[in-house]
Amino acid sequence: MALQPENYINRELSWLEFNQRVLEQAINPNVPLLERLKFLAITSSNLDEFFMVRVGGLQLQHQAAVASTDQSGLSVTEQLDAIRERTTQMIARQYTCFLDELEPALAAHGIERVEISTAGVKHHEAANRIFDEEILPVLSPMAVHASDEFPLLVNHALYVCVQLSIPKPKRQADEAAYRFAIIPLGRALPRVLTLPSEQGFSFALLEDVVSNFASSFFGNEQILSTTTFRISRNADLSIQEDSAADLLHGMKELLQQRKTAECVRLDIDAQAPPETVAFLQKALQVGDPQTTRSLAPLDLSAFMQFNGLEGFDHLRDTPWNPQRSPLIDPTQSMFSTIAEQDILLSHPYESFSPVVRLIEEAAEDPDVLAIKQTLYRTSRNSPIVAALRKAAERGKYVTAIVELKARFDEARNIEWAQELEEAQVQVIYGVKNLKTHAKICIVVRREPRGIVRYMHFGTGNYNEATARLYSDVSYFTCSDEIGTDASAFFNAITGYSQPQQYHVLDAAPIGLRKKIIGLIDAEIERKKQGQRALIMVKLNALVDPALIEALYRASQAGVTVRLNIRGICCLRPGVPGLSENITVVSIVDRILEHARIVYFHHGGDDLAFISSADWMPRNLDRRVELLIPVDDLVCKRRLINMLDTAFRDTSNSWQLQPDGQYLRRQTEHGQPTVRLQETSYQQALDAIKHAEQKRRTVFEPHQPAVRSEAVE
Repeated sequence: MALQPENYINRELSWLEFNQRVLEQAINPNVPLLERLKFLAITSSNLDEFFMVRVGGLQLQHQAAVASTDQSGLSVTEQLDAIRERTTQMIARQYTCFLDELEPALAAHGIERVEISTAGVKHHEAANRIFDEEILPVLSPMAVHASDEFPLLVNHALYVCVQLSIPKPKRQADEAAYRFAIIPLGRALPRVLTLPSEQGFSFALLEDVVSNFASSFFGNEQILSTTTFRISRNADLSIQEDSAADLLHGMKELLQQRKTAECVRLDIDAQAPPETVAFLQKALQVGDPQTTRSLAPLDLSAFMQFNGLEGFDHLRDTPWNPQRSPLIDPTQSMFSTIAEQDILLSHPYESFSPVVRLIEEAAEDPDVLAIKQTLYRTSRNSPIVAALRKAAERGKYVTAIVELKARFDEARNIEWAQELEEAQVQVIYGVKNLKTHAKICIVVRREPRGIVRYMHFGTGNYNEATARLYSDVSYFTCSDEIGTDASAFFNAITGYSQPQQYHVLDAAPIGLRKKIIGLIDAEIERKKQGQRALIMVKLNALVDPALIEALYRASQAGVTVRLNIRGICCLRPGVPGLSENITVVSIVDRILEHARIVYFHHGGDDLAFISSADWMPRNLDRRVELLIPVDDLVCKRRLINMLDTAFRDTSNSWQLQPDGQYLRRQTEHGQPTVRLQETSYQQALDAIKHAEQKRRTVFEPHQPAVRSEAVE
């Protein structure tokens, strides 16, 4: 099928629509106030990364005069223009939300930002005292006499640009009447400064305090203006692995390159004088298209910390504490539990602790011979890394595939890799020219029946911190057939060998796309034979042209296709003659949807899979990924139920329209509102409750104590 560009939605604009859906949570008055502020902070953080990576990459293409178009038919210039228009609207809406909606509502509940220029005597004196005692001794201004002397600025750090008057007697005839100095605010000082308050929480922002008392840095010189600004540097840099003899050294060099990469965005106070804007633009080599004029305060992501503000629980969501799975007995070892049955967990509604427990028990168990694990993103104080280190120190054979190229986690992964190597762990830095993104752990154990492989597969990272924030799936099994494939998978990576033919697993970059297309084609064939045909997919992104084309063919054959795509979706649903049988929904709720689940009706013989891969060229061609079949009937039914509930969500679900816009789904008259995440948490609660009730209905007699034969 030869598809036209109009059959695709531009990837960058689709991502921006996802960020708009996040912003809608901040705008939604039905969301608790501090949760709205959190969502607003997320949209700001998301845009930072978008400019660093996606816009940075497009600007490099623009500078190189790349003439190609994307699959939607847009040139590089057209994409940059469309992004600029859309982000300008989005940023304006962010600040309207913050200044006109959230700040007044927060102040009404006692959380008040104090602007020093209009502060009362008490707050002004307190801010002055903080400045004199805690800020002035730390910060140092840098005089900048010309743009070519401009200092190296830290990515996303805040700065205050001070415009100082030069009296006429002190300047040359052709010299400007002012000069500039830059005050780096650094990261040692808190952005939010607490001010005295009889009740509630009053605060000032660091840049506001510095701007108001900046004269202390410059003696008797007259300050004409102070302007807060920050920059975003291009992070779309990659290492040339073919020429990097030492990947670890190469990645360290890449991190250094990011510190000096070109500026892709200047974010500046909207009230900045023209002279300051012109000076900064010239120094940073950016123009108006790369300049974002923001209403103060800059960097709304800093307000994420307010979600943990004590004393304001009524302004937050009711906590959903992760529940213990009734299938996992804390008094039994994970090995005996997995040996009894396959187990599927839904995080964060069910606790991630069994995953950690499996690895910690493996480190201690004398019958465990080896542990093999992939690590893509881990927590700062990872108990999993600690367990791997302990296992190696106890003489077990431990192999860790640590992906050094995990963007923005490179530094942490380098640190973990070096620590694991010191503990005698066999560390593999992934595969040359690929990222190892698969989530797999194998524990090899000697038992009376022989060698047994206990495995964990996941859709999310081995990170117990984000496992409370992301919606993911864990699957435990000791299947011999899967174990054989899992070992072959590890051997192919660690031995730099040609991947073997797998029996049940499928992996990228070899075979995964072909497998999925084969499953789609099989569903098409069944529909042609008059059978029921259904495809349900839950992903974070759908971009791959070959898979989009296959789904279009399925729709044209009459196959019902339901897609739950959280973020980017380049497929156009509901187009007559092309995709009228395809529905695309996106759920944005209090927890980040992250699980990848794939289902095919397969003539009534349901096929269900979990995966680490989104359907994007990068995942299918440039990453090592896994597609894992879930054959256990109980686990399979649970996956299908998750998908069904996702497509019934009318609480925080949006439906993609043929024109690329998203409309919030509404509950039909007389029908109950369905909320996927609330339902998932309630199911976790109900499972524990049912297990407790079942346990109480089992009669367990008290046995007499064993008495000694003789009593002295």
